[in-house]
Amino acid sequence: MSQQHHYQDLIDIFDRCFMDDFQTRLIKGDDEPIYLPADDTSPWNRVVFAHGFYASGMHEISHWCIAGAERRKQVDFGYWYCPDGRDAETQGQFESVEIKPQALEWLFSVAAGFPFNVSCDNLEGDCEPDRIAFQRKVHAQVMAYLEQGIPARPARLIAELRSFYSTPPLTAAHFPWPEDLC
Repeated sequence: MSQQHHYQDLIDIFDRCFMDDFQTRLIKGDDEPIYLPADDTSPWNRVVFAHGFYASGMHEISHWCIAGAERRKQVDFGYWYCPDGRDAETQGQFESVEIKPQALEWLFSVAAGFPFNVSCDNLEGDCEPDRIAFQRKVHAQVMAYLEQGIPARPARLIAELRSFYSTPPLTAAHFPWPEDLC
């Protein structure tokens, strides 16, 4: 698809979906992504994505969509995060908590006509992540969302992305098996 993807469009779409109901805005950051709940410096909850990268925005939105009401009151949702350089056990823990967010990110990407790549996010680690095995887990979660229903917040965003980018309804055919993604 030749559609241009500009981060400001993503910001506008997100804000249209969630600013009023959730007092949450999508913000282009200059550094690492972070989630910041409303505080003395801002009346808005802020999903901050890295450097205006469209893919970073999609990924950070997916984490926001997973976080429940109590998590959304905490900086970075109170989630555990271990940076790049993980050993095999820690990498496995990282991947297990990334399955649902990356499945949502894949759904968002297809709804926007934007390429998706899973991220094992461990370039400096002492183990080589099995990217295909991880993508199979993400794929299985995508299929579960399609079969059992996509939760309300991500479904709202998907509808807005589809409308803005004029993409068709999401079906299993839009999500090929990892071997088919070479």
